[in-house]
Amino acid sequence: MSNISKSVSTLEETRTGLCDEFVSVTGSDSAVAQCYLAENDWEMERALNSFFEADMEAVFTVEDSPKKDISPPKVKRRKLDKPQGKIDCIDLTTEEPACSSSSSAKSTNSSKSVEPKAEVKTSDSEEQDGGKLSLISWNVDGLDTVNLGERARGLCSYLALYTPDVVFLQELIEPYVQYLKKRAVSYTIIEGGEEGYFTGLMLKKSRVKLLNSDIISYPTTQMMRNLLVAQVTFRDQELCVMTSHFESCKGQAEERMKQLSVVLKRMREAPTNVTVLFGGDTNLRDAEVTKVGGLPGGVCDVWEQLGKQEHCRYTWDTKANSNKSVPYVSRCRFDRVYLRPAKEGPGSRMTPDHMALVGLEKLDCGRYTSDHWGIYCSFIL
Repeated sequence: MSNISKSVSTLEETRTGLCDEFVSVTGSDSAVAQCYLAENDWEMERALNSFFEADMEAVFTVEDSPKKDISPPKVKRRKLDKPQGKIDCIDLTTEEPACSSSSSAKSTNSSKSVEPKAEVKTSDSEEQDGGKLSLISWNVDGLDTVNLGERARGLCSYLALYTPDVVFLQELIEPYVQYLKKRAVSYTIIEGGEEGYFTGLMLKKSRVKLLNSDIISYPTTQMMRNLLVAQVTFRDQELCVMTSHFESCKGQAEERMKQLSVVLKRMREAPTNVTVLFGGDTNLRDAEVTKVGGLPGGVCDVWEQLGKQEHCRYTWDTKANSNKSVPYVSRCRFDRVYLRPAKEGPGSRMTPDHMALVGLEKLDCGRYTSDHWGIYCSFIL
């Protein structure tokens, strides 16, 4: 075989392999794969980004058609019994989650259907809770493009219902971000990356002012992970808000603990007048937190601080969440929120007030907003 023939054969094998990889990631066919790869000079990352963007645009074009019912998926608010001094618990489920304990709060009012608008705007509820800071942290699984349009609308529905001041998001892709910018117009959106998948921060414009932001790299990550940090003010108090998606899978424990150490160091060394909030998909196991020496003094795990309530323990729960078809049951507290109040000034009195899981209700497509449950937290200043 001549050198030219060998070269052509090798090129064909390489491109066939790229097509097979594209098909496995996107669920498309070889013809689609060849089209996108060829248009993007056979660069896999560019081709995938182009495919996801076109896929999202196609989905949202259909959803925005006047011939379709584009009202957001219905979510429900229930008022639950609460301990003395606590705010009403907000629960979006139609029934208690599978991991709820018998001691979880009982319903006191009938369910009331709520249909927030798809465009996320400031709610009157912020006037009632003006003295509290609220946040949602959620891995939205943007890499799963099945029903992604409806799932993105589902996220916006929860944002409209809860109107959190700060939102931590993980596993975003660029088309998802563009959709949020179109719909969540009352939020400033900060991206933790530009290609592949990444994290993001959303800040309610009417209540949270962005001062500056930064992306801190993890030197030895193999999964494009980093730490997204923003300095903000809320009610004339300075906050540092941070989100990250730690290395995934059991075998990446060492890297995950390195990333946790980076986060805890920044929390510990923040200025004394600054309150620090971190939230994200940490993929942590409790033993890994212990191995790095536990949380430093002054830093608390919000779930633990609020009494380790069983009904919001598991944020990754294949027993209750069917988005991922896996042949095993896995129930883990991967998603966590940490707080380090300021050491002086008004921020030193910030305390966790409430926590609940969100996204526990199936959308019309029969799937959940994500394969993770989201975490909703509120804090008393």
